[in-house]
Amino acid sequence: MGEKYFIQGNIACAEAAVIAGCRFFAAYPITPASEIGERLSELLPAVGGKFIQMEDEIASINAVIGASWAGAKAMTATSGPGFSLMQEGIGYAFMTETPCVIVVVQRVGPATGQASKGAQGNFYQSRWGTHGDYSAIVLAPNSVQEMFDLTIKAFNYAEEYRTPVILLADELTAHIFEPLEVPEKIEIKERKVAVDYSEPFFDSKDPLKAPPMPRLGIGLNVLVTGSTHNEWGYRATSDPMIHRKLVTRLYYKIEGNAKKICEYELDINDGSKIGIISYGCSSRSAYGAIEILSEHGLKISHLRLKTLWPFPDWAVKELSSKVDTIIVPELSLGQLVREVERASYDKTKIISLTKVGGGELIRPQEIVEIVRRL
Repeated sequence: MGEKYFIQGNIACAEAAVIAGCRFFAAYPITPASEIGERLSELLPAVGGKFIQMEDEIASINAVIGASWAGAKAMTATSGPGFSLMQEGIGYAFMTETPCVIVVVQRVGPATGQASKGAQGNFYQSRWGTHGDYSAIVLAPNSVQEMFDLTIKAFNYAEEYRTPVILLADELTAHIFEPLEVPEKIEIKERKVAVDYSEPFFDSKDPLKAPPMPRLGIGLNVLVTGSTHNEWGYRATSDPMIHRKLVTRLYYKIEGNAKKICEYELDINDGSKIGIISYGCSSRSAYGAIEILSEHGLKISHLRLKTLWPFPDWAVKELSSKVDTIIVPELSLGQLVREVERASYDKTKIISLTKVGGGELIRPQEIVEIVRRL
């Protein structure tokens, strides 16, 4: 702890997972996330953990769910096609309130796409990938340091809220080598464990807190089903009131804590008429553009999202209230921009700057050119 390294983003993620207490990792190799599993195959056995390469991503997410119910902090890592295969299992994890971390390193799609090229096309998939009503926590790093820091945070959120948490990275952030400073003190959270029947396993008196989670095999009668269930896990698929109570609690357990969960950088320059909203690798281009424009005396405001979901509407509104125009750069054909349009005030003009294919980043000069035209 307290040491400095020059390290790759994916390796920083793996190191952070072990520090956060991860002791089980199951995945199928896939570009550009494979280095996470490769590193954990070395780290986990040394700390008494388990690494297993599964036959596919469907098996991987289900193995992670099983390990979590056996009491382990568990993680998987994948990219777009594998993330698609995991969606049914992820829905089961939401419904059963299974804490786990799912790292998704975005690449060009759809389908196999361009396997080694970076993109930002999983923005909506990370939130709405599985069916039904639920709310997801999705974190978006933009540096090696944040691959480390937000991996720790992902495990903490998973344990605190008893939920799957998605770390949505991109190929650049995963593969770049940068300095990493490991903090001397790192907060590590643990799930509330049920040891008896004093509290239900699937309900909480406080709707903003997760219920205690029993560990399978300690003698408690634990029923874990993806079907509608009551507070003790018994199926109740014909009772609309039980279902409404269940999914409403699952939803507001996250959304009701949105302001506590959401992290972002909001830099509002007094007198600026133009703002930028970005995340991940595109935010690095935004930083570069702002630096260039400041050298010419132009003030630009910037909102950089570290948490994509829950979406921080209030932060977008604050920026929208201070500027006339918001530019949204992203490596997709326009996903983040739709949420910005929804959350902004009508008076604010929204400009979408998109790019897909080849792993080409949005260049700072492209953002500068839009500002110049404005």
